[in-house]
Amino acid sequence: MPRPTPGTYRRLFAVPGTRAFTIGNLLARLPMGMFSVSAVVMIAATRGSYALAGAVTATGLAATATVAPWTARLVDRYGQARIAVPATLLAALGSLALLLCIRHEAPAWTLFASYAATATTPNLGGMSRARWSHLLKGDADALHSANSFEQAVDELCFMLGPALAAFLCGTFFPEAGTLAGVVLLVTGMLLFSAQRSTEPPVTGRTFTQAKSLLRAPGMPPLLAVCLAMGVVFGAMEVVTIAFADAQGHRSAAGVVLGLQAAGSCVAGLLYGAVQPAGPPRKRYVWCIAAMTALLTLPLLAASLTGSLLTLAGALLVAGMATAPTMVTGMTLVQRRTPEGRINEGMTLAVTGLLGGIACGSALGGRLAEHASATAGFGVPVAAAAVALLISLVPFDDTNT
Repeated sequence: MPRPTPGTYRRLFAVPGTRAFTIGNLLARLPMGMFSVSAVVMIAATRGSYALAGAVTATGLAATATVAPWTARLVDRYGQARIAVPATLLAALGSLALLLCIRHEAPAWTLFASYAATATTPNLGGMSRARWSHLLKGDADALHSANSFEQAVDELCFMLGPALAAFLCGTFFPEAGTLAGVVLLVTGMLLFSAQRSTEPPVTGRTFTQAKSLLRAPGMPPLLAVCLAMGVVFGAMEVVTIAFADAQGHRSAAGVVLGLQAAGSCVAGLLYGAVQPAGPPRKRYVWCIAAMTALLTLPLLAASLTGSLLTLAGALLVAGMATAPTMVTGMTLVQRRTPEGRINEGMTLAVTGLLGGIACGSALGGRLAEHASATAGFGVPVAAAAVALLISLVPFDDTNT
């Protein structure tokens, strides 16, 4: 059995430059959980339409899934600081344009155009993981801990971001969440990009010379699993909100979903403090199998008890399988990505997740509306089972 290694994270941040780029990255990543909630609150408060708010945010999600891989290729080609800063400033202008369009009652199409401009936001988690991969090259154990830490940060940001956005928008004014998010994003990105000593070297590869990573050995099934995992996350969010609303406690949905993220965050840190036995390829299958099994708990809690409190406990436990699964999956993506294209590889994985989240939200919402919220909890279980089947497909597993 693997045992926790004392001081794992302390030794990780003893590497020169890691603390500085991590602080900047944390500041810049927190708004990732703020912008969509802030946009929904702004649009619903001024236009009185959740349908319009949902359509605008969905458009932004689709635009991000389209633009993000190209932004990542530019980052790999020209360097993080050279591309990430202007791309972030353009995204910030998109958020500010959305705010102004809403405040001055501009036509609805301007909301879609403004929010689509935010798609240029670089994949901050991917850039951070790329730095760790560069700094810890050859040290698989340390890289495992770094990937686990990054996954825990993802969960923390998506746990705190929506709560902070809701607090700012509700306490001050509807635009407060967006304004705070823009300030955090730009400040964090400038601080992150200023740490040039830890930035990975550029590849010097042109777009015409670079073969698509979609054809890299072993990459297609990994991306397909990411898509299925995205369905899990998207469906779970929608059906949990629908379930809480049906119980008359819609305001508590954020707290309940936060418990799922909290379970994943804790599990991610613990997973990074141990050095699991066996190759990542085999661990991946076991992690997905555990996730599939644990996702039956929310379904059982909702169908057998109908209690929101019981569901919250089930989500806390179910969330503990998320981080180990994502960490192991990202490790495999890193190993399948050619040297010098790590940002592109990480972003393709995130794009798969985003596409899955959009599909999962639609499936979960449709089932919750036309059947019941309880029935909707079957979508994450089914999606996880599909991910498990895909992971069992044999492929060239050299070095995995």
